[in-house]
Parts: sequence; structure tokens; C-alpha cells
Amino acid sequence: MGVVEKTENVRPKGLGIRHVQTLLLFFAMFLAFTMRVNMSIAIVAMTTKTSDNVEIFDWSHSVQSIILSSFFWGYVILQIPGGVLVQRVGGKWLITIAVAVNALVSLFLPIYASLGGWQVVCACRILQGLTQAFVYPTMHHLISQWVPLEEKGLLATLIYAGAQLGIAFQLIVGGIIASALDWRAIFYLNAALGAIWTTFYLVFGAASPEQSKFISKEELLYIQRSLGRVGQQKRYPTPWLKIMKCLPFWAVIVAHCGQNWGFFTLMTEIPSYMNRVLGFEIKSNGVLSALPYLAMYALSFPMGAMTDLILKKQWLSVSHTRKLFNSIGLWGPAVALIGLSYTPADNMVLAVAMLTISVGINAGQYTGYLLVHIDLAPNFSASLMSITNFLANIISIIAPLVCGFIINDETDPAEWRKVFFVASAVYFFSNLFFVLYSTSEKQPWNDPEETDPEVEMKAPNATSQTADTKY
Repeated sequence: MGVVEKTENVRPKGLGIRHVQTLLLFFAMFLAFTMRVNMSIAIVAMTTKTSDNVEIFDWSHSVQSIILSSFFWGYVILQIPGGVLVQRVGGKWLITIAVAVNALVSLFLPIYASLGGWQVVCACRILQGLTQAFVYPTMHHLISQWVPLEEKGLLATLIYAGAQLGIAFQLIVGGIIASALDWRAIFYLNAALGAIWTTFYLVFGAASPEQSKFISKEELLYIQRSLGRVGQQKRYPTPWLKIMKCLPFWAVIVAHCGQNWGFFTLMTEIPSYMNRVLGFEIKSNGVLSALPYLAMYALSFPMGAMTDLILKKQWLSVSHTRKLFNSIGLWGPAVALIGLSYTPADNMVLAVAMLTISVGINAGQYTGYLLVHIDLAPNFSASLMSITNFLANIISIIAPLVCGFIINDETDPAEWRKVFFVASAVYFFSNLFFVLYSTSEKQPWNDPEETDPEVEMKAPNATSQTADTKY
């Protein structure tokens, strides 16, 4: 997949433009997830009367569940097309569109909610989901363009960690704002931050090092040599049929779907659970709802370091290491959710501890199934991610709806227990399938032969990124 020079690749001293891109993409993930989760905290304030001067809505829990899931209706539609589109138009414009449109919708959502009710709110959330479908394919692509292999572990982790900090920030600040001002200010703050980021990214962002106006020749050559972009590159069409016949890839799909069921059940329902069952006010609700995501952010780095150490010392194979951490990330929350189910409603400390453990220990999945996309087929990892993300986010739609179906009385701990048991069971069985059938061995179709029928129509002189992994 291109000629890689054998000369020593010397890293330029100090910080470079690749670090500026890392920071910009970190904030893109941060803002994308603040605007993805803002409704989870805002909807509590939108349906709870705290002042005569603030408009509230008489929405049932079922309607609230529909609103919370509507983001994902749009999100799943463009997953696979988004992965294809980013290869054609590059990452800069798609990530700009994603953040800018989400910010613009956040600006007008309070007005539309007052004028059109929950149906129009759903339409706004669907539009935000449609544009956020570009986020993960774009991030994969931009990381592949900008991040040298020698720095991929650290810089890629920093970028994706923006998601967890974005969730925590929104829950904390959203609760404070809703308490001090009103729920509309949550959306206005998101809009303002999105506008600021868009301005900076249009000036300093670039689709690749070759297109940057600010990068030095020394840093450009360093990145090109590291990523094997010195020399002609080839791009093969994605072998869709072979991918869909691959059992280890189906194990990744199942794990991703199980992860999304549990994670998005908790992400969308934690604020309501803390308010209706545990009795936390809006301000405290936001702060305490953020603790699990801060824990997940904090645990992601030591788990990544432990993965590196295990593989470096060759204590376990790559496949067994992935299964170990995926089991920590999925079976750990399954056990914690069972504990949460039987925690007395008046024992707030224990309940918050169980929630924090159930989400925090989920960080294991970052070094579990998520890396198996790259292990199986580094040349097609973006396509694999687009498929699993598409299917897994259908689950993200279903999970809140199931919660709405199960829960008729939001103050009844017994009904919430059913929700937690379902999530626990999904966590357990999806990871069991992953443990039984996954592997990290590179698949033969990762390097298609010239005579393979699926690559006969490859485009001549096309360029692409040579994918690789440090594991």
C-alpha cells in the first residue's frame, strides 16, 4: 500500500500543527457530545415546574423517551453514506457541517419547542443526528491523515476522550444553568460554543497535512514518512461481501450493539432516575449525573496503558487482551447494574457509586471491540466502523423506547429495576458472543489480490491512507 522509506524518521521538536489539529478535533468531539446529550438534562427542566416565569411542557415519560431517541433516527441514516462521503470530500468540511449545524439548531430549538411542541423538537433532534452521523467516520479519517503512528495511541485517545468530557460538562453546566437561569440557556450556550469552534476550525483546520497553510516542511515530511505516504498509494474498493461473511466481524457488531444498549440507556435515563427516584434537584442532578462520565474518562487512560503493557510484555495475545478488556468494559457494568437495582432509594451515596462504577468501568471497551476493527482489517477499518456504528445506533433508538414502555411510574424503583436488569442482560450476552467468536487476527481480505473480482474495478492512481495499528 505504498512505499515506506527506510531512513530514520526524526520527530520534530516541540509542538506542531498536528497538535493544533488534535486540540481542534478534541473540541469537535467535546461539542458534538454536549449537543448530543443536552436534551437529557434539559428535558428534566423542561418538564419540571421550578418558576412561574419559565415555560414548561406537560410531556409524558413516553413522549420524553421519543424525544430522547429521535436524535438517533437521523444519526443512523447517514452512517454508511457518511463513511463513503468522507473518502470523497475529505474530513474538514464534514466535521465543520456537523458542529455548525448542531449549533444552529441549538440556537433555535427553544423557539421551535414553544411554537411547535414536542413534534418539532423531534424534527430538530433528527436534523442534529443526521449531521452528527459524519462525526465518527470523519474523526477516523482525519486521525489517519494527521496522526503519526508513533503518536497515535496518545493523540487519538485525547481526541476521543473529548466525548466523555463533553457529556460530563453538559450534565454539570446544564444543571447549574437550568437552576440559575432556565432550560433555554443550555441550548444558547451550546450554540455560542459551536460558533466559536467553527470560526477557529475554518481558519486553522485542514483536511490533511498537505493542505495545511501553517505546517512546516519538517513536520509534513515526518507525518508522511510515518504514515507511509511517500510514494504512490493505492485504494481498493471495500470488499463488502467478504466483510459480511466474517464471523469475527459479527462478534464486533454484537459487542458494539450491546455496548450501545447499556451506555445509551444510562446516558438518556440517568438524569430522570436521579430526579424522580433519588430526589436530586436539577442542579445536583447534573453534577452527580456527570460523575460516571468523568470516571470513564479517567479510567480510559490507565486501561490503555495496561493494554500496552500486557502486549509489550507478551503476557497475553492481542485477541485475548481485547477479550479481557471488553469483558471488563461490559461484564463489569452488568454486575454494577444488578447492584444498583437492589440499592435502596434512600441510600443516595451507594446509588451514585453504583452508577459511577457501571459507567466508569465501561472504559474497558475502548481497548476491547473498538480496536478489533483495526485488528481485523486496518485497510478497511473506517468501513467496518461505519457498519457497526450504523447497526449499533439502531439499538440507541430502541433502548430509550423500551425504557418508556417499561416505565409507567417514574418514581417507582421496581420499574427502574426492570430497565437495569434488561441492560445488564444485554451487556452479558453480547460480550459472551464476543468472547466466543472474536479474534484479532488480520483477515485475508485486508490485502486483496489484483485478480480478486471485488477489486478488479479499482481506480488507477487513487490515493488513500495506509491504515496501521501499533498492536
